[in-house]
Amino acid sequence: MAGLSLKYIRKSYGDVRAVENVSLDFTDGGLTALLGPSGCGKTTLLRMIAGLEDPSAGSISLGGRDITRLPAHKRKFGMVFQSFALFPHLNVSDNVSYALTIAGTPRGQAAARARELLDLVQLSAFAERRIGELSGGQRQRVAIARALAQEPDVFLLDEPMSALDAKLREDMQVELRQLQQRLGITTIVVTHDQHEAMTMADSIVVMSQGRVEQMGTPQAIYHHPENAFVADFIGKANFFDGVTEGGNVRIGQHLLQVTPPANFIDGSPVRMAVRPEKAMLAGADDGNRLPAKVTFVRDVGPVQDIHLDTPIGRMIVSDSESGQPLRVGDALQVTLPADAIHVFPRLSDQAAA
Repeated sequence: MAGLSLKYIRKSYGDVRAVENVSLDFTDGGLTALLGPSGCGKTTLLRMIAGLEDPSAGSISLGGRDITRLPAHKRKFGMVFQSFALFPHLNVSDNVSYALTIAGTPRGQAAARARELLDLVQLSAFAERRIGELSGGQRQRVAIARALAQEPDVFLLDEPMSALDAKLREDMQVELRQLQQRLGITTIVVTHDQHEAMTMADSIVVMSQGRVEQMGTPQAIYHHPENAFVADFIGKANFFDGVTEGGNVRIGQHLLQVTPPANFIDGSPVRMAVRPEKAMLAGADDGNRLPAKVTFVRDVGPVQDIHLDTPIGRMIVSDSESGQPLRVGDALQVTLPADAIHVFPRLSDQAAA
């Protein structure tokens, strides 16, 4: 099956633009995460892909065929909602085979397909149980098996882990990813959890205010964010406001070296970002070493998050190597490696934040 493609998709509700000019090409057989804060338009975009919402403008195609106005029931897309929407009066097997049965598949054939899918999601032993007798993770697997029953061309999931506790959510992320890889179905997952997106996805689409901020592999987006929003939303970052000077960044009395040089006119207001794990306690004195004082230490086992006051502002350093015991009030040196600094244009709303 050729890929799914969106061209200039827009969705308006009166004067509100929920989705604005989104163009995306989804890799055939890959898993893409639509990631962003609540209200960014990711679920609205998913519902338009599913055929549950009509775009105000733009087109959706699958395998080169325009499906923009094709009704949802004719798209052969599987979908799992946040609530799972299972039938409590049916047992597990009947929930999975329901769509096949109402589509006219002989009951015996539908039951056989349900058994195959329940074996795939490791629920064969629960086929005769009622939905109310299952745990949250088991219900999610039933919903996944039901969505896969008709061998969909595209598999869509809207916040599928949101109802699960943290430990189970992490386990299910891995299980769902492994299942998707075995089946090779083009899959789109909506989530606001960046850890979930980083764990599961081949590609991440970061959205904000109805627009796509960046699309790329998890590692590309984490290590090479295209703007301050992406740097802030994916992982953690320390931000500092300054101006450019000779390709470097000046913050107060401190000129911080940047590699490669920042491509801005001298005096341009910029926002500088450094990941906490890239900042180093002491380290090589490459011109970016600053005095600092410890204000808080958060020990999470293998990593210490060390909160510091510095001449350019407050920052956090995630230290997993030095092992040095630190206490509030300790004075030390922190280095910001030149090649770990990201520089973005500083917008007026960022300066006021």
